[in-house]
Amino acid sequence: MSDTENAPYYITTAINYPNGRPHIGHAYEGIAADVIARFQRLKGREVRFQTGTDEHGLKMARKAEEQGRTPRDLADEMSGYFREMDEALNIDFDRFIRTVEPEHHRASQAIWERMEAAGDLYLDRYEGWYSVRDEAYYDESELVEGEGEQKLSPQGTPVEWTVEESWFFRLSKYEKPLLDLLKTPGFLEPASRRNEMIAFVEQGLRDLSVSRTSFDWGVKVPGSDNHVMYVWVDALTNYLTGLGFPDETPEMEKFWPASLHLIGKDIVRFHTIYWPAFLMSANLPVPKKVFGHGFLLNRGQKESKSLGNVTDPLELAEQFGVDNLRYFLMREVAFGQDGSYSSEAIVTRTNAELANSFGNLAQRTLSMIAKNMDGVLEPFELAEVDTALLAAVKNACATDLPREFEQLAFSVGIEVWIKAVYACNQYVDEQAPWTLKKTDPERMKAVLQTLFCAIRDLAIAIQPIVPEKASAVLDQLGVPENERQFEQLHDRSWFDRLAKSGHVVGKPTPIFPRLELPEAAEEKS
Repeated sequence: MSDTENAPYYITTAINYPNGRPHIGHAYEGIAADVIARFQRLKGREVRFQTGTDEHGLKMARKAEEQGRTPRDLADEMSGYFREMDEALNIDFDRFIRTVEPEHHRASQAIWERMEAAGDLYLDRYEGWYSVRDEAYYDESELVEGEGEQKLSPQGTPVEWTVEESWFFRLSKYEKPLLDLLKTPGFLEPASRRNEMIAFVEQGLRDLSVSRTSFDWGVKVPGSDNHVMYVWVDALTNYLTGLGFPDETPEMEKFWPASLHLIGKDIVRFHTIYWPAFLMSANLPVPKKVFGHGFLLNRGQKESKSLGNVTDPLELAEQFGVDNLRYFLMREVAFGQDGSYSSEAIVTRTNAELANSFGNLAQRTLSMIAKNMDGVLEPFELAEVDTALLAAVKNACATDLPREFEQLAFSVGIEVWIKAVYACNQYVDEQAPWTLKKTDPERMKAVLQTLFCAIRDLAIAIQPIVPEKASAVLDQLGVPENERQFEQLHDRSWFDRLAKSGHVVGKPTPIFPRLELPEAAEEKS
């Protein structure tokens, strides 16, 4: 299921359910998807990045009723907070989709009609356990016992016995093709999620209830106006709506099937069993890859309102800076596994690596060029040690980091990058340009300009993670905006062009100031 190197690239997040304000988990997925989209763009691919909100379903209807307002009024307000979060965290989407849009209703009804035409829908009565919070049906065998013998879903959410007329989808018909798909290398990662889904399908699939009559906040079933679609038929179709389905648009032709659905591990079943089955029924190609990332824990605990530890991601960004937060989340957690964060961890990690290492490297190099060379760049001879450093940096930035990012191994790619930063700082200490200023001024210039070249490579490579800060470094270096793609890392004539252009390196302003730990966090530690 591999994506060819230069093909158009379509990435989606799960659309967020806006029955509450955004939390750190929503931010984590959005930032990760944005990193992937920026990385693919910097490789020269045409990228489409879609996110949005999933606004139908019983949960939203009940919440609106509790507040004495219409579901649409609630959806309009809450969806706005998710869009604000994306914009505040520099999540640069191409399309923010809302499932209340008329074109989404049209797309959902079109895929329904295709499934019906395939003979895969039939009317019957549903009796079984339903979790409002998960918007999911569960078999008796999947339930766990809570306090006072209360039945709970595998996620620990309350379930209620539901009896109503329902349309059913012949999921059982797709057992074999789904097993074949799940066993296709690269379709579902990480491997632990793939094994879970294969085991689930091998137990045997039962037909799936795909409509409800007990509420009306959703997409109407064509020809059965008293039914609304089960929220997942509606929600999953958003990935097609955003490309203009059911019309044969240039976007559908160019970007479908999706290159990557990036989702949380708790909704893997919907994306790798139900969704591919719907698509097979509708005679549409299945996505190339689904990746189920882990959860972010607050000091090792899952966030919940009852524990009072739910974090507003915008407060974190305000406190520590957007790019510092992005860097920490992508660096600290092995992508795909659960990870933990705290104020202390964010401050410790970003101070050590961004402020003290990369920031300090750029600041002192550019300061010395401005002070000791009047900011003027000139051709210079590379010594063996200079060539070795630049080769190591180029290898890290142009080969190793992209290889790891392509595999979504962000923490591994950043580890390679920070080691290259450390190598530059070690080179500064060994070459001691402040001493060379007195003993060998020409050698001092070669050392500083070698570092200047290395910093340019490092800044280009880290752009997907810290876009604003990397851009500020490249601005201070004088690298033109149209020379910041990954392919430019192989261009060694850029320095001569910049020197000949008469560019003068000004006195730099610190781009990565050190962070201080907030007082409240200090009291906890």
